[in-house]
Amino acid sequence: MKIAIASGKGGTGKTTVSTNLARILSGKQQVQYLDCDVEEPNAHLFLHPRITDRYDACTLIPQIEEAVCDNCGKCSEFCYFNAIATLANTTLVFPELCHSCGGCLRVCPVNAMTEVRRPIGVIESGTADGIEFVHGRLNIGEAISLPLIRQVIDHAKPDRVVIMDAPPGTACPVVGTLQGADIAVLVAEPTAFGLHDLTLAIDLIREIAIPCGVFINRSDIGDDRVERFCAENDIPIWGRLPHDRRIAEAYSSGILAVDAIPEVAASFDGLAKGLLEGGNV
Repeated sequence: MKIAIASGKGGTGKTTVSTNLARILSGKQQVQYLDCDVEEPNAHLFLHPRITDRYDACTLIPQIEEAVCDNCGKCSEFCYFNAIATLANTTLVFPELCHSCGGCLRVCPVNAMTEVRRPIGVIESGTADGIEFVHGRLNIGEAISLPLIRQVIDHAKPDRVVIMDAPPGTACPVVGTLQGADIAVLVAEPTAFGLHDLTLAIDLIREIAIPCGVFINRSDIGDDRVERFCAENDIPIWGRLPHDRRIAEAYSSGILAVDAIPEVAASFDGLAKGLLEGGNV
């Protein structure tokens, strides 16, 4: 079972929810944690995994054999992402724009292209108190994170409960994470901004067509607009975490809330149980 933890924006407590949920679930099932927020992964700050494997993550990009290329322009015409430009006397490749689809090689009439590996980041894996842990780190300056996210998700094991900590927002990296999930938990705050970004996330989830529910973080601040929105749209609320200074203090020290504050575990026990039952929280 693959569970994606997502949010319409950053800062809602998505990683707080995903890491604490992983800890609770690890007492019931074999759990694997995939941190797909490869531009700024931070789950390791709370789970403290012992990293045992590290390797470069690469994509394949075209390389042009200038002695063979006749500058016909078919490759640049094909490339939707403008990663190839045909000039008067040469054809240029812009690696940062390439999506590694391989289409340019197939349309080249003179077979002037080959593919070479290009590092885009690193993938690290290990264990954290029985939780299998994998995360990716995108290289600084890389414009496209989705290929690295897909390589992180490729580590998912079918016999585990897999927690996927998605990137924030609703752009392509989030879509790529959610498409690999069986169910999604959307973390939101009970504020005007929280509701605005939750509606964007709900619209995205409906396009992907996977079951979802909402977990309200800092549930006793703001107002009831998120609760009312969920009720009006038949969206289940799968849990609430109160605004508590002790949670913030534990967070700032890299300690999971369920480890520091025993009564907080109840918020995640119900969520974990319901998710294991297919979303019947």
